Formats: sequence, structure tokens, C-alpha cells
Amino acid sequence: MSNMSLVRVRDVMHSGCIMIDGLTTVADALQLMKTQNAQLLIIKKRSQDDEYGLVLLSDIAKKVLAANKAPERVNVYEIMSKPVLSVKPDMQVRYCAQLFHRFGLAMAPVIDSADEVLGFVSYEELVLKGLA
Repeated sequence: MSNMSLVRVRDVMHSGCIMIDGLTTVADALQLMKTQNAQLLIIKKRSQDDEYGLVLLSDIAKKVLAANKAPERVNVYEIMSKPVLSVKPDMQVRYCAQLFHRFGLAMAPVIDSADEVLGFVSYEELVLKGLA
């Protein structure tokens, strides 16, 4: 990639994310994901010193469905990944792809320097929008 075609994460990311409380049940989280057509949920921090959590559909499939647990009886904090690896909006997409590969990620939240979640990015956006 030349400097002329420099593409940053902010140029390809999905804006906004659904943020929920960790005490939300998986059943309620699934309903929200269905109505919002969401791929992931960000779990809010409990305090300023806490970290964000992340729940993907694959987490629900592996930790609730495959484990034969009732979604109404499991809270998202029990199945979330925390802390999450995040990317900065100014990161070049090629470095983001390298980070995904190195750590086995499929998607990550985009968090700015003020610790605000701006959205998320996945391989799909990196490839389809970053190389277009």
C-alpha cells in the first residue's frame, strides 16, 4: 500500500455498538441482537477502573447452547471475553489485519483515546472496504 491509498480503521469500521450491562441475561441479549441485527455486544464497564467486555454469537453458541444451559439463567458477564483487545481509529487497516491474525481475532471494538467505543471492525470490513 502506498501512502496515497492509506486506509485507516475509522474509514472502514461499523459505527456504533450495542452496549449492555453485564447482568443482562443471554436471552435478553439475543433478542436485542436479533432486533438490531448485531454481530457483537460490548459489555459496559462497571467503573472507571474496569475494562470493556465482548460477547459474540460464537460465545453464546459455545458457552450456552453447546453447554445445554438456559439462556434465561445465564448472564452475559458469565460468557463474555474480558478484557478485550481493541483497535484505535487511526490504525492502518494492514496493521489491524496483522493484529487480528497474530491474536486469532475475528473482530474488535474501535476505542478512541478518550476510552469511548466508536464502533467495531472485522475482517470483512478490512478486506472489502480496506482494499477496495
